[in-house]
Amino acid sequence: MDDLYRDYILEHYRRPHHFGVLDAPTATYEGANPLCGDRITMQLGIRDGVVAEIAFTGRGCAISQASASLLTDEIMGMPVEKAEAFRADDLLDLLGIDISPARLKCAMLSLETLEHALAEKPDSATATEIPAATQAEATKL
Repeated sequence: MDDLYRDYILEHYRRPHHFGVLDAPTATYEGANPLCGDRITMQLGIRDGVVAEIAFTGRGCAISQASASLLTDEIMGMPVEKAEAFRADDLLDLLGIDISPARLKCAMLSLETLEHALAEKPDSATATEIPAATQAEATKL
């Protein structure tokens, strides 16, 4: 059974989902693990309070990159409030393998990066209504 999970992780490492750059992200954050050199930049496209688009770029070990791939699969289409409530245990469940204490920082890099990106998003990104100033400008057209 362990081989199946290892293959699953390696597949996400070799062919990561949502790997790339968004044209117009709502929020972007670059996270790094200085202990090993892993880096992940995560970009979010938030519309109507939902993570409508998500992408990441980066380099690092199989665990850090597979973790980002699995996390982006899970977060895509999720309401922002639910994405903000996503926890380390949730990500470890997605990975489905035992992570040694030495590799835990690698596995959590994507979640830490997501948390920072969500914290840095403009407040208007979670609003479901068009701001009054934008409505006024639209009526002038």
